[in-house]
Amino acid sequence: MPSVTIEYVILLPILMMQVFLFPFAANWLMNVWVDSRRELALKDVAGHLGSTIQQLYFSLNHATISEGTATYAPGLPKSIEDYHYIANGTLRTVLDPYSNSSKVLELTVRMVSTGNSVKATVVLGPNVVWRDSVFISNSTNACVSAEKNQTGTIFLQFGG
Repeated sequence: MPSVTIEYVILLPILMMQVFLFPFAANWLMNVWVDSRRELALKDVAGHLGSTIQQLYFSLNHATISEGTATYAPGLPKSIEDYHYIANGTLRTVLDPYSNSSKVLELTVRMVSTGNSVKATVVLGPNVVWRDSVFISNSTNACVSAEKNQTGTIFLQFGG
């Protein structure tokens, strides 16, 4: 008889711990996994946007293009796991001792209604100007626009 009581005294706390601890741990691990998956998807979006902007810049920066406008819809998904995302850009000058000063566009892509956010950088030339704009993924105006004027300055922005 005493062995059964000892077994209950030992196993009951372990059983209670499993009943409460296992669902809590599983929920925590799933949240970590979901956040990692969302962040990876946002990194893909940021990389794709950065590549699109860089390609538009290099296309218009060619010597054979005197002036003009190019608009490109990057073909990104409108949402990631039913959450739309927004992107902003900030342009800063980087002094390069070996050549002309180049500019770096830092893109911040943030998923709305969650805490997920990623950054990507794009290296551009000295003749670029970034117009403050917002890329909204579920908008009908979700595109990247570039315009080259007569002086050779290239204006980049989200939207048309």
